[in-house]
Amino acid sequence: MFKYLKQYKWADMKQMMVNNRAEQHHSDVNLKGKRCVLTGATSGVGWEAAKALAAHEASIVMINRNQEKSEKACENIRSTYHVECDYLVADFINLEEVHKVADYLNHSDRGIDILINNAGMYCTTKTYTKDHLETVFCVNHLASFILTYKLMEKLKKNPSSRIIQVNSQAHRFNGLNITDLNWEKRHYIGLRGYGASKTAQLLTVWEFADLLKGSGVTINAMHPGAVKSSSGENNGPLYRWYKHNFITKFLADPSISGQALHYLAAAPELSDVTGQYFNLTLVEKPAPHALDREIGKEIWAVSKKIAGLL
Repeated sequence: MFKYLKQYKWADMKQMMVNNRAEQHHSDVNLKGKRCVLTGATSGVGWEAAKALAAHEASIVMINRNQEKSEKACENIRSTYHVECDYLVADFINLEEVHKVADYLNHSDRGIDILINNAGMYCTTKTYTKDHLETVFCVNHLASFILTYKLMEKLKKNPSSRIIQVNSQAHRFNGLNITDLNWEKRHYIGLRGYGASKTAQLLTVWEFADLLKGSGVTINAMHPGAVKSSSGENNGPLYRWYKHNFITKFLADPSISGQALHYLAAAPELSDVTGQYFNLTLVEKPAPHALDREIGKEIWAVSKKIAGLL
């Protein structure tokens, strides 16, 4: 960790702070005829993205874990924006369910123009899935990795398709240890666990970008801003009280994230931009540890193995 701290440049940190206050880019590009697959779309950033895309006439396919909330969200989108909206149910804690929805989409005769991997979670304590995977790493990285990997060929069939990984400035907390992804040898800290998952996701973005080179498909990551969301509501009452009474008061409305995701999905000036990290709509340099291509190739190989993609 300390060797990476030494690699930070003041200019990069200053740019991050400037970007946090800067005016963002916007786009009025219509997306009629485009089909967007979006995960975690019943609240927060995902819901705002779904509305922003639908407002520009994109058809929406949500992947959520709650069927009742998905039905209500789709009804709202259809009645408000008069576009197609469908949903698939998958709990990203269960990678079998992620594989199933990816396979379903692959076998559908409908194409995909935009893939936005937004679903994520934050845990204050270490927990494991039924497959004995650290939960945050599974949901935030492995699930999006599976969807992206399995849908690549489908996306290639539509010219200028775009993949957006909703990442986080919390990747700067790092926490990624290739020899201890399950935190069995270290004390688990929520921010570090979350940072590990987002670092892994970023490292594989660069690998995906190389793999997709020349295909017309772009892939980028973005920090959605410091906005209000339901992330962390799965934690205990003390954390929820702290979040509601202190953290949330200082956070922005997630509509800015939805507008930013529409820009990244639609802006013509980004048609050839790939392998970048955006702070909302502004290009930014990630933390040094998230640019280590050697570790990136290792996490790529390990992710394929764990996710059953070999």
